[in-house]
Amino acid sequence: MTLSAEPSPQGGVRIFSALLASRTGQILSENRAWRMETALKPVMRANGVADMDELAAKLIAHRDGKLEEAVINALLNNESSFFRDLQIFDMLNRQILPSFHATRKDRVLRVWSAGCSTGQEAYSLAIQLRNDIASWRGWRIEILATDVSTAAIDQARSGVFTQMDVQRGLAVGDLIKWFEPVGDEWHASPELRRMIEFRTDNLFHPQAPSGHYDLLLCRNVLLYFTPEKRQEVLRLLARHSHAGSVLLLGAGETVIGHSEDFAPHPEFRGGYGRKPSEAVLEEKRSRWAV
Repeated sequence: MTLSAEPSPQGGVRIFSALLASRTGQILSENRAWRMETALKPVMRANGVADMDELAAKLIAHRDGKLEEAVINALLNNESSFFRDLQIFDMLNRQILPSFHATRKDRVLRVWSAGCSTGQEAYSLAIQLRNDIASWRGWRIEILATDVSTAAIDQARSGVFTQMDVQRGLAVGDLIKWFEPVGDEWHASPELRRMIEFRTDNLFHPQAPSGHYDLLLCRNVLLYFTPEKRQEVLRLLARHSHAGSVLLLGAGETVIGHSEDFAPHPEFRGGYGRKPSEAVLEEKRSRWAV
């Protein structure tokens, strides 16, 4: 992204909005300057500047990669909680995971949590699987969790959560079983942490995902993108899925009108599966014609 040499009045807002969009694809409208200023206050204090325009001027003058990263991390919405949208995790536990268990003859389960934020989604899934470890004994389970925010991934990888974090969605039994109290914090057990590979990655310049995943979680991520960017992300998810994959989006998100690769899943309410290829459809049409 090319930054203008001199921020004009409200120029800081435009510069930071453009920086966020160019580096992450996320759109933050200029009329939400109040949210931007609040988010950037710690960065301004750390850099000894009085306002956003002064921060923008400092960023332009020094072309400071660390400062850019601090600004982007501050502006990203890292909202997350354990077992967020409990009905989704109930469907995973009762329907989707048992379906994979019955159909994956190679006994390999691959999961990608895209836009994982501070990791609660990935840890929630790991807890579900560990609580049913007898069923999954002998399986190779791979959970990849990625996010563009370096700060969010650092926290997720550490497995350290505050009292407020664990009170949001985590059952007391799971808290006691899978987390250790350390002062005012709770540390995820080594068993959980070993199950998840956390990687900083950009959905528009991806390096982390490889091959195909059975379960793809990209929840409450698409809503920050333009329609064109949503299509781009869904094409990426399609490239890393197979005919039996299940895609889960956020409650206010859909593939309809944004993807030619996915369609509402016939079995799992709110989930999406790959559309049959033309070859498969032609074979079905041939059978119906007989």
